[in-house]
Amino acid sequence: MSNSSINRRNFLRVGAVAAAGLASGAAKASSSVTPTGSSAKPVIKRILGKTGIEVPVVSMGVMRADNPNILKAAYKIGITHFDTAHGYQDGRNEEMVGEFFKDKPRDSIVVATKIHPPRGGISAAKFTDMIDHSLERLKMDHVDILYLHAVDDLDYLFDERYLEALKEAKESGKTKFVGFSTHRNMAQLINAAVERPFYDVVLTSFNFRHAEDEALNDALKGAHESGMGIIGMKNMAGGWLDEDKTKAVNGKAALKWALNHPYIHTCIPGIVSYEQLMENWSVASDVSLTPDEAQSLEMASANTGMFCKGCDGCRDQCPRGLPVSDLMRSYMYNYAYSYPAKAQATVASLGVTDDPCMGCPKCTVQCSAGFDVRTRITDIARIQNVPGNFLV
Repeated sequence: MSNSSINRRNFLRVGAVAAAGLASGAAKASSSVTPTGSSAKPVIKRILGKTGIEVPVVSMGVMRADNPNILKAAYKIGITHFDTAHGYQDGRNEEMVGEFFKDKPRDSIVVATKIHPPRGGISAAKFTDMIDHSLERLKMDHVDILYLHAVDDLDYLFDERYLEALKEAKESGKTKFVGFSTHRNMAQLINAAVERPFYDVVLTSFNFRHAEDEALNDALKGAHESGMGIIGMKNMAGGWLDEDKTKAVNGKAALKWALNHPYIHTCIPGIVSYEQLMENWSVASDVSLTPDEAQSLEMASANTGMFCKGCDGCRDQCPRGLPVSDLMRSYMYNYAYSYPAKAQATVASLGVTDDPCMGCPKCTVQCSAGFDVRTRITDIARIQNVPGNFLV
């Protein structure tokens, strides 16, 4: 099945494609680890492109985790790839990862962290200082993957200051590989990274709401064929379909959907509880969707939900030039992820007022996902006024 044939009726029928990819070596099964409850099936492992790093298809996004016992359980059960970032929990996330893994064999884990320069940009030297600070927190002399974080345009992707710092980090052994993460404008950025080789890995938003995004699917396939490592995030599409959390996305099905694509080498679902860990890990040995799971995703896809696909179609629609998709992502952090601190930090970085739509007679933004843009912007922008100690 070609990517262009993916649509609302058949977007879940990707099992055959995944099977073909597995058979051709795009992914392979390993019997070294077996997920609890799936003793008859070995864990599926895939290789991150030309990096040669082999990881289970289920990895761990550490962003919201604040309990080292979750790391302990994940490590014990067989997860080997852990993703954090310089800014998560004001650095406490990296510190927790470093403290837990300080006495573990370094070659038993794959650690990734992400650096997001402050608004306005910084020099290569200051970017390097941020890298060094992350390594200090992690208690490591190197990470396996170092990302330029939250890239949304080509100027940022190829900013010479950051390319210089990343290159130096790789050459000096502070990281084995360099990559970039992206939530928006993904297809253009991934294609550009393939055309101008520098990055080894891309960490991209990817879930069932991208089923009909032919440009993104084609870009991912091309990146895989070029040898770039591809890691999926935001796989649960927000996790909830409503602010009151009465309608949940079938997380197990959503994770399976993403991993049914053989060019997604692993995913980093956020894990904050043992129950989430076990549910996600149960997918590691079998990514085939059951009919009930397929139906649950079809129903979810018909709901507006809270996930911003990052299509960037809203970029030029707002007469005030508001960063609409970033504000929609902040809304998701607050209401879907229950992570108000991240929502506040994201909004604060955008340089908007606490009521950016005030005085605008009518919202002209037509969201492809069907969001009531003005209402959501007005709601989330106010989070800047909440004292930070109330959001931890």
